[in-house]
Amino acid sequence: MKNNLKIYNSLTGKKEKFEPIVPGHVGMYVCGPTVYSNVHLGNVRTFISFDVIYRYLKFLGFKVRYVRNITDAGHLEDDSQEDKISKKARLEKLEPMEIVQQYTIDFHKVLELVNNLPPNIEPTATGHIIEQIEMTKEILDKGYAYESDGSIYFDVVKYNKEVDKYGKLSGRNIEEMIANTRELDGQDEKRNPQDFALWKKAKPQHIMRWTSPWSNGFPGWHLECSVMSTKYLGEQFDIHGGGMDLKFPHHECEIAQGRTANDVDPVKYWMHANMLTLNGKKMSKSTGNHLLPNEIFSGDNQLLSKAYSPAVARFFMLQAHYRNMLDLSEDALQAAEKGYKRLMEAIKDSKNLPVSNASSFDVDKWINSLYEAMNDDFNTPILVANLFEGAKFVNQIKSEKATITEADKEKLQKAFQGFAFDVLGLHKTQQVGEQQNEQAFDKTIQLLIELRNQARADKNWALSDKIRDELAKFGIQLKDGKDGTSYSFK
Repeated sequence: MKNNLKIYNSLTGKKEKFEPIVPGHVGMYVCGPTVYSNVHLGNVRTFISFDVIYRYLKFLGFKVRYVRNITDAGHLEDDSQEDKISKKARLEKLEPMEIVQQYTIDFHKVLELVNNLPPNIEPTATGHIIEQIEMTKEILDKGYAYESDGSIYFDVVKYNKEVDKYGKLSGRNIEEMIANTRELDGQDEKRNPQDFALWKKAKPQHIMRWTSPWSNGFPGWHLECSVMSTKYLGEQFDIHGGGMDLKFPHHECEIAQGRTANDVDPVKYWMHANMLTLNGKKMSKSTGNHLLPNEIFSGDNQLLSKAYSPAVARFFMLQAHYRNMLDLSEDALQAAEKGYKRLMEAIKDSKNLPVSNASSFDVDKWINSLYEAMNDDFNTPILVANLFEGAKFVNQIKSEKATITEADKEKLQKAFQGFAFDVLGLHKTQQVGEQQNEQAFDKTIQLLIELRNQARADKNWALSDKIRDELAKFGIQLKDGKDGTSYSFK
């Protein structure tokens, strides 16, 4: 298997040739959602990015084990806060697992709509409490954690002094972090402000709690990912992904836990997806600058003039490199919708191209450009641009301005199938009703074309022109050719 793939490693700050720990096999772990609310649009972007990465690794022939967790307990961002799921359950007077079930179902539905492949394993934090207690014991036994009033904290200063630099992933300095730490409730339990919880003693109002050797409590948020990633992928694995916001402290803490528990850096390539903004600003419920995925798909919102399909939303997300910020706006979605339709139309037309004795387009060079784009740290915007080059060639053949051989036509179709659908995941994620609507739409246009043809035969030029012009107003362009009249979207 030829592999020229380069990945930007957040740990080293540079692109590196991808060489998996076990040749031909890839272990990939991505931090999943904390299921206390509907999945955030920015998170959807992250999961689409890693879905494409998963797809491309498989496309290259790697055997991939993709693990993505569900955080259903223990998400405590700092020691003064209540676990997010427990808090939501208390506010809504529900069992925590009702909250977990409700939002896990929402998460899966949204990712299915945008055509994400499911991971190979989707473990939950509550399903691995025993393993989290065992890792805590291991770190305690090695002297890099301590007990304080029933809670167990990781000793960051000691780790930084004796094992490895704490902050090497995010580029932070521990002395500066300690100096700039604000006072929080519960800090008096800790030796140092930067120490983080491996196990927290539950306060009386905390609903979710388990028995441990130290207290009735719950695991720290960072611990679950260290436990589940190494359980299913080994003490050291190839790729760990997540949003840029997780680099510190979450991923930094995972490195520290892995180094102390297993005496090895847990991850070879750290990958981080960047933020999604809305109309040039950070998304925020409080300001109203906020959209949920289903609000885009249904059109039920105050920020967009109409609904956009999950397929268009996915295509929009792929227009920026996963490490770059991306701004969502009505104009951007409209442009993505037009581009998506144009690309899908060209791919559809590529199946019926007339063949010639020679090709006026270097198909092999074009196919190489598709691989080069993805091999350069999964550069989807360049891949999309190169796919449009192929679409342009298809349209030139249709208009008899270019030619293609039978062999090159097969290569062209296979490359479209492989990169547009298998890699980028641009399959239409339509429900049966939507498919029926599209079929009805196509039949309606064909009927109008027949009426226009009859009008032309009757020399009723006024009616013929009216049908053509009215359709053009709706972005539907009629084209008369030797094989009859076809339509396309402007």
